[in-house]
Amino acid sequence: MAQPLEELVCSLVPKARHDSGLRQDLVAHCQEILSSRIGQAVDTDIGYLGDIIKRHLLQSSPDGTSTLRFTNLLSRLLDQSILTRKHATLQFLHSLALSSKPTALSPAYLPSLAPPPSSRPSSKPSTSVDSTAQARLPKGKSKAEILREYRAKIGRPHLLEHLILRDTLYLLQGISGKYVHFSPSATDDGNHELVFTDDPKYIISTPTRSLVHRLAEVGHLYMRVDAFVQEREGHGSVGMIEQSLCHHLQTQLTEYYRLIAVLESQMAVGNADGGGAADGGDGATSAREEESGLTLKRLDVWIEEWRLRMRMMSVCVEGARGAHGGALVNLIHGYADNGDPFVRNFTAQLLEEVSKPFFATLHKWLFSGELVDPFAEFFVAVDPELAHVQYAQPEGVGPLASDSGFGLGGGAAHEEEELGGEREGGLKLWESKYRFQKDMLPAFVGEVFGRKIFSTGKSLNFIRYMCHDSDWVATRQKLSNTGGTLQYSDIAGLERSIDTAYQIASQRLFEVFFEKYKLLDHLLALKHYLLLGHGDFIEQLMETISPSLARPANTLYRHNLTTTLETAMRFSNAQNDPPDVLRRLDVRMLEYSHGEIGWDVFTLEYKVDAPIDTVLDPDSMMTYRKLFVHLWKIKRIESTLSTMWMRVAGGARTFLRVPELDFDWHQIQLVMAEMIHFIRQIETYCQLEVIECSWKVLHEFVQRGEGDLDALIEAHHAYLERVAKKVLLLNTKPGREESLLKQVLDVFATILQFREATDDFYNYCLSESARRDSERDADRGVYTSSGADTRYNPDAVYDIISRVREYGSSFSERVQSVVQALQSHADLDCRFLAIRLSFSDFYKVKKDQLSRS
Repeated sequence: MAQPLEELVCSLVPKARHDSGLRQDLVAHCQEILSSRIGQAVDTDIGYLGDIIKRHLLQSSPDGTSTLRFTNLLSRLLDQSILTRKHATLQFLHSLALSSKPTALSPAYLPSLAPPPSSRPSSKPSTSVDSTAQARLPKGKSKAEILREYRAKIGRPHLLEHLILRDTLYLLQGISGKYVHFSPSATDDGNHELVFTDDPKYIISTPTRSLVHRLAEVGHLYMRVDAFVQEREGHGSVGMIEQSLCHHLQTQLTEYYRLIAVLESQMAVGNADGGGAADGGDGATSAREEESGLTLKRLDVWIEEWRLRMRMMSVCVEGARGAHGGALVNLIHGYADNGDPFVRNFTAQLLEEVSKPFFATLHKWLFSGELVDPFAEFFVAVDPELAHVQYAQPEGVGPLASDSGFGLGGGAAHEEEELGGEREGGLKLWESKYRFQKDMLPAFVGEVFGRKIFSTGKSLNFIRYMCHDSDWVATRQKLSNTGGTLQYSDIAGLERSIDTAYQIASQRLFEVFFEKYKLLDHLLALKHYLLLGHGDFIEQLMETISPSLARPANTLYRHNLTTTLETAMRFSNAQNDPPDVLRRLDVRMLEYSHGEIGWDVFTLEYKVDAPIDTVLDPDSMMTYRKLFVHLWKIKRIESTLSTMWMRVAGGARTFLRVPELDFDWHQIQLVMAEMIHFIRQIETYCQLEVIECSWKVLHEFVQRGEGDLDALIEAHHAYLERVAKKVLLLNTKPGREESLLKQVLDVFATILQFREATDDFYNYCLSESARRDSERDADRGVYTSSGADTRYNPDAVYDIISRVREYGSSFSERVQSVVQALQSHADLDCRFLAIRLSFSDFYKVKKDQLSRS
């Protein structure tokens, strides 16, 4: 045990490292203590030993301070797993405290083991160790005497503590003192350097300089925070959130001023107690200041909490110089995720104050749909170009309210001017007037709830100003009853309020669209009329308008076409539709070029106004018109083939009696059957598999009533996009988006050419049959005039038959190309269409036969 004791003595008493006699005396003294106290201990219960020590400490310090400190130290000792002899260590320290054996060791050399000089017993030491120690160590000198000897040795006394303390209090307020002052940094970065004045009469010790440096940090941080507050007070464009930050910082600085005032009063008490002895220059002054008043060490303890506060405020100040509004709140919130309870609590308190303007703006936007943000601090921003644009008052349907809107007045040129002058609908205001700024969204809100807040405010604003909802007051009252005050300390309540407000606003918006403005009726009207879902109306319109559309486009007038449209409405089930729907339906003539006929430029139009034009926006209506043009072509081909089949099938058996041409008529009927199969498969695919299935998905979404207006717009766009993609057979491969559609249109053109050639063949056969009947009548003595003097001309009929065969063969080849393209299409429904069009690989077998022949 001697070796560890020697090391312990050398570490505690540096002089013993070079004085072997002193080291031996101290080791012997420690061994005597261990043998007299620790060796007699029989109880190893640390708890029992701790109770004994606490009772001893309560006797010596009745206020309980020492007992509390011992309890904390004991708990820390028990938590140390590296120490194995905890009971022995505790008992050793307790023995040292209870040891009444006198010692001659001077406190200057053994401060931790010896009592103060005034408390030593006056009895003469009896051991040889004590006498040896008294012979070696100086005795009878107080700390003040030793201090005076040291100052005399260096030639200059230390600066009195109350003087440096006074300067330190100045430094804490950002003011330079007499002996210590702030100097601007050479780097010109706003920082300051601490400079000590070189006084020839006094010196400032290194430990004191370090302590002053530590305290001056608080003053430096104070200057930075105060400069920020003063700078922002002089600007009129400072936002509400930044003003709230400055207000909170000023409140903290006010509390700091109170602390400085208390510290100055404590210093004044200390100086009054010290009296004139403070200028005596001896160690008695320090002793009196430690007993009463303020010291640098006590000041450091007092200021410790404010050091942490100033550091946090300084960090916020530096971050606030480059942040604004919600970004500033988000920056401060980033410090809340900290394991230090002080930092976390301080940040929470700061956020509670700073976020009040944010929550005030949030409350107005979430519950009223009003954006009150004069300094652009909220995560919802208004487009400057649309800030003053108001929603239009939906007074009826404008030009649809009278028949004057049907007049064409001058053909397609006037129509294009009308189309070009089409006003911007509510969709632009809905999508562009307000913007979502993710960088201004506080992290404690989250993007999911931020999007809900954004949608809720837009919905309320839309209901109030666009829809002119008469129940707006009731809706606002319902929203106000959803929750209490929005604040940072109740994030869970904030999320509940956001969810409830989002559901109420979205539900009311759906009710306004589908109950007040009958949006579902308009969607059905577009499906029935522009997507040709009203079968009897389309048949009636096709039958009545076909003769007009067969004429050149420049000979058509809109009022004539409108009359035909109204006739088709009256003689079909369309007459049972709501009047508001029927008066929106109109005809439109697209821009035409020379040589085009009415079929090429005719289209139906469905006019919409605010607020339903938010969902049925101009782009969507343009897509509806494109779909109508394509579906109208399919309907035209179907009608043409049906008419031609009835003529040929009936006439070939009755009045087309040219026996040598029966085989050609049979081939024509085969090609016509092939064409009818093709067009009916295309029509069935478009109506049943595309339009009806897509409508079912949209209708189910409407029935659920979930989501907001953005979700409704997105659902309608998805419905329309799916219909357009499948009906127009659009491919997703680059460069081949509309190549398949072009092939189908070429097939349609071939069918029309075949129809013209077949009509010529029909007319020829009809004329030839009438001529032959006239000849047979003449043979019987009956003379009739057939009106046809031409006789059978093999060359003329050969040209007609060649055209019929050419168009029939071209049709088969083009359909084969369409089927092959559909088989490799990315869409599954399109690939199934290829299977139905080929009907048992008819075209593949036909192609193989042609290749073998």
